[in-house]
Amino acid sequence: MQLVFASNNQNKIKEIQNLVPNTIQIVSLEDIGCTEDIPETAPTIEGNAIQKANYITQNYKLNCFADDTGLEVEALAGKPGVYSARYAGDQRNANDNMDKLLANLHNKPNRNAQFKTIICLNLDGTQHLFEGIVKGTITTEKKGNLGFGYDPIFIPHGYDKTFAEMTLEEKSKISHRGLAVEKLIHFLNK
Repeated sequence: MQLVFASNNQNKIKEIQNLVPNTIQIVSLEDIGCTEDIPETAPTIEGNAIQKANYITQNYKLNCFADDTGLEVEALAGKPGVYSARYAGDQRNANDNMDKLLANLHNKPNRNAQFKTIICLNLDGTQHLFEGIVKGTITTEKKGNLGFGYDPIFIPHGYDKTFAEMTLEEKSKISHRGLAVEKLIHFLNK
């Protein structure tokens, strides 16, 4: 089976391809000739995933899936949430985003957070949503150089290292994206 993954984020594409069985071939936006920035203007993580998947289905007439992920921090009333990628501005710089988050949490005792991923699958005219959530805490400093995004400052509950200190295989087994993809694969294998 061939499925378009509505993303140009090479880190996400690599992570997803690593998670799916060999029977599913992930096709990138580049592979289908989609060079435009797909709008992400919905007020929710779910809405953005749906918006991206619908864009591919409507404009390219292909089965596809899209995801959106947000980091939700308790002490910041769920922020950055849907604005995680642009938390520190439209430049979408991970270091700037982490620096702003760490500054906003300075001297706050509650550092509980969760990563939430929603995958929207458009398959043969039907739409399905899959959710993955991993709870953890935000560190006081960046640790590790693997992964991407907020990985250097997020420690999942039950672990003593950040996502950025884990191998892709270790992270994929427990991550928000890994959990959502697991549900997607289970659905596709039915």
